[in-house]
Amino acid sequence: MPPLRYGRACPASRLPSCAGLSRPVPRIHVFARKQADPMLDDLLHRRPYNAAADFVDANVAAGRGRKIAFTDGMRSLTYTDLQEGSYRFATALRELGLREENRVILILHDTVDYPVAFWGAIRAGIVPIPLNTLLTAEQYAYLFTDSRAAAAVVAAPLARTVLSIRDRLPHLRIVIVAGATAQDNDSFSDSDNDNDKAELRDVLSLDDILRAVKPSPFTAPTVSDEVAFWMYTSGSTGDPKAVKHVHTSPMASARLMGQGVIGIREDDVAFSAAKLSFSYGLGNAVFFPMSVGASAVLLPQRPTPQAVLAAIRRHQPTIFYAVPSLYAALLAQPDIGSGAGSDRLRLCISAGEALPAELGQRWRATVGVDVLDGIGSTEMLQTFISNRPDDVRYGSTGRPVPGYEVKIVDEHGEEVVAGEIGELVVRGPTAAEGYWNQRAKNRRTFAGEWTYTGDKYVCDHDGYYHYCGRTDDMFKVNGMWVSPFEVEAALVSHEAVLEAAVIGRTDGDGLIKPKAFIVLKNGYCADDELLERLRLHVKERAGPWKYPRWIDIRPD
Repeated sequence: MPPLRYGRACPASRLPSCAGLSRPVPRIHVFARKQADPMLDDLLHRRPYNAAADFVDANVAAGRGRKIAFTDGMRSLTYTDLQEGSYRFATALRELGLREENRVILILHDTVDYPVAFWGAIRAGIVPIPLNTLLTAEQYAYLFTDSRAAAAVVAAPLARTVLSIRDRLPHLRIVIVAGATAQDNDSFSDSDNDNDKAELRDVLSLDDILRAVKPSPFTAPTVSDEVAFWMYTSGSTGDPKAVKHVHTSPMASARLMGQGVIGIREDDVAFSAAKLSFSYGLGNAVFFPMSVGASAVLLPQRPTPQAVLAAIRRHQPTIFYAVPSLYAALLAQPDIGSGAGSDRLRLCISAGEALPAELGQRWRATVGVDVLDGIGSTEMLQTFISNRPDDVRYGSTGRPVPGYEVKIVDEHGEEVVAGEIGELVVRGPTAAEGYWNQRAKNRRTFAGEWTYTGDKYVCDHDGYYHYCGRTDDMFKVNGMWVSPFEVEAALVSHEAVLEAAVIGRTDGDGLIKPKAFIVLKNGYCADDELLERLRLHVKERAGPWKYPRWIDIRPD
């Protein structure tokens, strides 16, 4: 069986030309603080400061109240609607007994309910925690237990999953269902059990409570460096960690990346295929457009190539965000065409995994619009290295976003020279306050002002950064972390599997996908039916994006 270490060396195809220099070239990295923005410096020290006021109320005060902030294909939300909705939701949470610093989990599809719940919680001083809608009941149970969330707002189709584990969650007091009224409980439970039906009557409807509550113009007097929201991310063991972000990080990220690099404007229409439960999607569709009073398109369903192209053609976005896997899938569509169907498309953004040079070049040739590749992290909230609209170097992640300082270090923390591979570390104003209840991991990741990314990089002599893999075995599929250990555990839990090992393998588009090596138990035959059952088993146990695309059966 092959070794399982992934990302220990930069693949030859990705090495920049400077990697073979006969003598090292000193590294020069951007020093963020020499490019400080006085307005940003003021933002970081405001007391009191509540992010909801800066993103929601400021747009209404600027005369954008009637402008569409969000549309999801079924409903639209103006900035005034969002302000009133967030006031109503904040009031409802307080009337339900939640207090500042309590936590509320959001398991929602990308609809206009999402910004109402997110900003309403922050307005009340309550901490929202967006979660992926594709998780299993056991994965949700872990996250509810770890976060000790007192409330949850759940999309109606997912309510049954949460209710199935409710008796194991002593901290969870309130379940609010989005997309169903009190009379629609049967839409998320087909149980005939009277006790189940009684329990369902205690579940609240988001629509009902927003209509019933009398909104109060209250905004919690939080401060700039107070925790505003959490985002979960995975670690080297596959166990999710809660990353705590403060109130000023969204606006700081929006000013540095959204306005400073992308150049987002008030007349832009942004469309992110990356979901709001990820920091990449949250910045793309919420923080960046709202920071300038722009509009955003939300996609409630899964971002299949067909659904994404339909949304582009219908809403005509000017900026499109996706992960490389989706760009590859879109290029495989026979009717992709110029502008991907939008006559207004001016810029495309990629992150979540490295964008292969050939893929970026094919997109440019086919669609006629450049893709800006970049890297961010949940710990830094959003992108901190990126290509520029007027400076795209395919095969490179780009240069540091002004306002951030990055460097590459060896295993001893010493900075390396150009052409040498090391771990990428970064510092800037959007760094997380830390992990929740993860003392050892806090110390490994957050070293003073520096954040260790776990990504291996090399910098060329022109100052462009090139991705070389992970310092651990983790890799990303469709922009989402995959732990080989977790996939191996899911495979071994199947009755037919004796042993399993999983690695990342590059597919025909240059993207990383899981490959499994398996030893079967006696009596099982490696036919196509069994292999398909194993893939389905992993989807159900670990997540639909984690299944092995290739399965290699070994005798031992």
